[in-house]
Amino acid sequence: MRRRLIQSTLAVVLVVIAVFGVSLVIVETRTISTSAQERVSSEAQRLASIVDSRLIGAGAVNAEILRAQVTQDRYAVIKLPGEPAFTVGSKPDGEVIRGHATGEEGETVVVEEPRSSVTREVGRTLLIIALVALLAVVAAVLLAIRQANRLASPLTDLAETAERLGSGDPRPRHKRYGVPELDRVADVLDSSAERIARMLTAERRLAADASHQLRTPLTALSMRLEEITLTDDPDTVKEEANVALTQVERLTDVVERLLTNARDPRTGSAVTFDLDEVIQQQLAEWRPAYRGVGRAIVSSGKRHLQAVGTPGAVAQVLAALIENSLMHGGGTVALRTRVTGNQAVIEVTDEGPGVPADLGARIFERTISGRNSTGIGLAVARDLAEADGGRLEMLQTKPPVFGLFLSRTPIKRPPTAPDDDPTTVR
Repeated sequence: MRRRLIQSTLAVVLVVIAVFGVSLVIVETRTISTSAQERVSSEAQRLASIVDSRLIGAGAVNAEILRAQVTQDRYAVIKLPGEPAFTVGSKPDGEVIRGHATGEEGETVVVEEPRSSVTREVGRTLLIIALVALLAVVAAVLLAIRQANRLASPLTDLAETAERLGSGDPRPRHKRYGVPELDRVADVLDSSAERIARMLTAERRLAADASHQLRTPLTALSMRLEEITLTDDPDTVKEEANVALTQVERLTDVVERLLTNARDPRTGSAVTFDLDEVIQQQLAEWRPAYRGVGRAIVSSGKRHLQAVGTPGAVAQVLAALIENSLMHGGGTVALRTRVTGNQAVIEVTDEGPGVPADLGARIFERTISGRNSTGIGLAVARDLAEADGGRLEMLQTKPPVFGLFLSRTPIKRPPTAPDDDPTTVR
């Protein structure tokens, strides 16, 4: 492309120089020849005037007197009436330019100038035109190279950007070139890179959330199935199978919820439900795990509270908090329910050392974890709570207290966070 741009620009410049240069040479040659003829004629007229003035004043007219009036490279022939002609200067060789003049006293003056002087002046003019043309060609080549680089380099960069996008590197370059058409292509590629980056981020986030959120239901389901394999009592098998079916339903709900949040985190199916049912379900699910490590999980507070949200999402949030206490806390885990204003609050606390001071409010950020865990459980829990119009907060660090705030009456989206409980410690 660079070579074609340089060649095309150079061809245009050469055509322009050929057209205008030839025309200029012709015009300048004619102008110089006409100017030389006019000079010689003017010289002859001037000499005739001098001769007239000498004749009128009864002065002598000869070659010695007129020698000083004729320039060195010119030759003059003066013929007076009734007298022989005399010459001034040396007769030039070759072609000459000749000028005639006739005086008032009847004398004639002929002035000749060698045409070689005109040829030299034309040669100088042609040399100047050739130098200007050469400079124009050099400038055109430099300009063509600069313009070719300006157009070809961006195209190379854009091709590399497109290749990076195709190879899975969606980082936008945010590089512009000062050419509107190329900048438009760069804008489109950067926008595509940002969209691809968002899609990849969403897919990675979905995969991470799914692996974290599905681990607990699968573990609980595995425990129920193990109970079935270890017993021969039909009633126990039936009971454990029913519980396993419930776990499968919760597992299905988790998957559907994750997919819904991946498409639109604000899309929910909020209903009015009984908090006691969700809490008791979580207690029944987590008691075996706590008994296995010698700890207990209990509930207290106000009963028969109605809240607005998605039961499955609330269960997942509580599961994340309970699992967090199992992994990072200590002692008995307590789920307390209370009412503040138009909100129902579920507090989850334990008797452990609490949240380290260096984590603080960053506890809900992804990849932030106090131990060797994924660091996404609380982040996913907060997203699920907000998708239902509620909020999840850390109310106290030592001992740790997490509060899930849910509205008690249906609200319009987008949700407006109500005032905090003035009795709560932040």
